[in-house]
Amino acid sequence: MKKHLLSTSAIALGLVAAPASAQEWNLDWGGYMNQHVAFADVSGTALPAAGDFDGVGFHSNSEIHFTPSVTLDNGLTFGINVQFEAENGGGGADGIDETYMIISGDTLGRIEIGSENSAGYNSMVGAPTVTSMAINSPSISAFIPLSATLPFNFSQAGVSASTEVGGNNDVDRISYYTPDFNGLTVGISYARNNGGNAVGSHNNNTAATLEDIFDIGVNYSQTFGTTSVSLAARYGSGEAVAAGASDAETWGIGAQVGFGDFTVGAHYAENDNENVGGAASATGTGNQEGWSFGGTYDAPGAWAFEALTFQGQYDSNGAALAADMEYTAYKIGASRDMGPGVDWDIYAIYAEADNKAAAGTEVKGTVIGTAINLSF
Repeated sequence: MKKHLLSTSAIALGLVAAPASAQEWNLDWGGYMNQHVAFADVSGTALPAAGDFDGVGFHSNSEIHFTPSVTLDNGLTFGINVQFEAENGGGGADGIDETYMIISGDTLGRIEIGSENSAGYNSMVGAPTVTSMAINSPSISAFIPLSATLPFNFSQAGVSASTEVGGNNDVDRISYYTPDFNGLTVGISYARNNGGNAVGSHNNNTAATLEDIFDIGVNYSQTFGTTSVSLAARYGSGEAVAAGASDAETWGIGAQVGFGDFTVGAHYAENDNENVGGAASATGTGNQEGWSFGGTYDAPGAWAFEALTFQGQYDSNGAALAADMEYTAYKIGASRDMGPGVDWDIYAIYAEADNKAAAGTEVKGTVIGTAINLSF
């Protein structure tokens, strides 16, 4: 099966480098760049008043990863992962996405400390894909303004198979992953709160809406002859900070099964965010659920093909969010391996967002696009 390209900052490129000679640092680095050109046909009753989204548009997703590591005489490997957004205005004011330390060993497993997604997030799988324009993330909103209708929250079940508690993303946390036991890996994570990573606030629970965030993820991946199996499950919870507010939870299950050159996969996940910020300060994210299903075919030669769907549902959360909001997306595409770290994608996507309980809240569009993906 062809290697699927990185298209989200949640996946670290070269997480831990190959063991170097004892006491010598391996100064590894790498990254990726996905450049998209697409034609969009957008319509709906909830488009921004001054919006014109039809025609040819562009989208770029790029990062540079620094991953130095050293293996000591005792066999432990210590590594660093710092990810820089390679886009104008990306990664906030400092341009840095994730930054964390890794400590690993054959019998120890792996410990991660710093700004990174949780073990539950990193354990999940869903519908497989071969092209770099994702429908299981807010990426498609680069061409279709679905956020005009939906709270397109990153890392939440309405738009993603990989969820976080309350949608917290890359906050400071500590995670532990067991060694691989015949394909089985278990991970657990703890974050103090979801207040972000700014100095002076990341340890201040009063500046957050959730505290004591725990996650667990389980992943089993194994190959039996020409059949491959990946199974995943995750659960996470966080305690509400505000008096009278509700705690937050997320859970999900996913699977991928490969038969020779064919792979099929699916997932289902939920986020329970109702009243996380308290009755007087609703978060606007509400309860969410989502599922995906799809398959890929790795054809003889350089081409691989995909067909998949993502379906998301948003429930009410007081006055901040109307009821019965839906996200629906379908994608077909193909990717050609042109050489080491170079792929060419073509794809067609239909996506729509709608509040079924209210009039004038629909956004929909069709995108036909192509991309060149470089990874190194």
